[in-house]
Amino acid sequence: MRNNTLVIFNQVTESASFAVEALRNNKLRTFLSTLGITIGIFCIIMVLAMVDSLERNVQNSVESLGKDVVFIEKWPWTFGSDYKWWKYMNRPNPKLSELKTLNEKSALSDASALVVTLGNITVKHESNSAAGINVLGVSHSYDKIKSFNLIEGRYFTENESQNGLPVAVLGHSIAQTLFPTSSGIDKYILLKGRKYKVIGVIEKEGESMLGNSMDNTMMLPAQNVANYVRINSDRVNAQIQVKAKSTVPLDMLEEELRGIMRSQRKLHPGEEENFALNKTTLIAEPLKQVFGVITFAGWIIGGFAMLVGGFGIANIMFVSVKERTNQIGIQKSLGAKNYFILIEFLVEAIILCLVGGTIGIALVWLLSLAATYGLDFNIALSATNIFTGILVSVIIGLVSGFIPAYSASKLDPVVAIRSK
Repeated sequence: MRNNTLVIFNQVTESASFAVEALRNNKLRTFLSTLGITIGIFCIIMVLAMVDSLERNVQNSVESLGKDVVFIEKWPWTFGSDYKWWKYMNRPNPKLSELKTLNEKSALSDASALVVTLGNITVKHESNSAAGINVLGVSHSYDKIKSFNLIEGRYFTENESQNGLPVAVLGHSIAQTLFPTSSGIDKYILLKGRKYKVIGVIEKEGESMLGNSMDNTMMLPAQNVANYVRINSDRVNAQIQVKAKSTVPLDMLEEELRGIMRSQRKLHPGEEENFALNKTTLIAEPLKQVFGVITFAGWIIGGFAMLVGGFGIANIMFVSVKERTNQIGIQKSLGAKNYFILIEFLVEAIILCLVGGTIGIALVWLLSLAATYGLDFNIALSATNIFTGILVSVIIGLVSGFIPAYSASKLDPVVAIRSK
């Protein structure tokens, strides 16, 4: 048994060496025949790498919102043509009084905070100004819900939050713009003619696919914002964010919050709710479907290129069999088995496809490096994608090379030797 295995291994190795030698003697033909496979593998792996990178970035952005957080607001996070915006627009915004009720009655929440968003605001410090920033008016427990790190200073004290004192925590980009050469801690900035003392600076987070990076955001106590902005106005976006306890399923917290809010707003049984309970899965699930469609499109585009490449490989293999018919006859007359000839040509087809696939993967890798370092867009070529490219190449080699290899293995040695 062992001797038979060794013989088969030696014959397979010898078949592979014959195949490699044949490819080496026909370099131009080898290159041209692998071009279709290269394009096909490049298309598929490039799409897979980009989708994986986009999905990872979006997933990180979604998770930064809080995967264990329920968002109470008037606008639901749903998609489609039946979005009843005219109805949602008339809903009231969540208020500080409702936040107080939730804190008192919720047994399943770990922390809750009111967040009021004001967009496209300009702040100034002396001759420097930062335009187009987002201002968040947040209640005291916001730092227990939203994850961020401070590189300077501190977060609001409970006294500052409850009394709405004029203090501010700046995002990294805002601090860099207003205080390019020095620390901004304990200095004052102007917002709509009002002075705010800078008490903290958030660590740089970088760009976010959902636009929720804290770099261009300034935080103020919600009570301070409520002094000069009507929270129930259509011009502001207000929400109550509620974080579940570590052992509490999000669906259970959602049901508890629904009951509390219906009671707080005095809604009768069967009466339609005038608030929305949102969670990050409402964003993540539709995005997964979008990425699935993109991936499928990539396989279709790459599949056509590989189909053409596969026919090219098969054609080249038929030519190779015809050119080496005399050699095949000699091999058979010297005792070569049919499977030896079959393996020889199959290996040749697989190597052709692997060469094309490897070039395609290398091109994706080079483009991913260029995008990462040149365009600051991270495209990661994962081991799974590389394995997929190699596996697809091997399969195309087997499929496109089998018929030529089988026809070669079935040649009559006498007829084959007499051929020219």
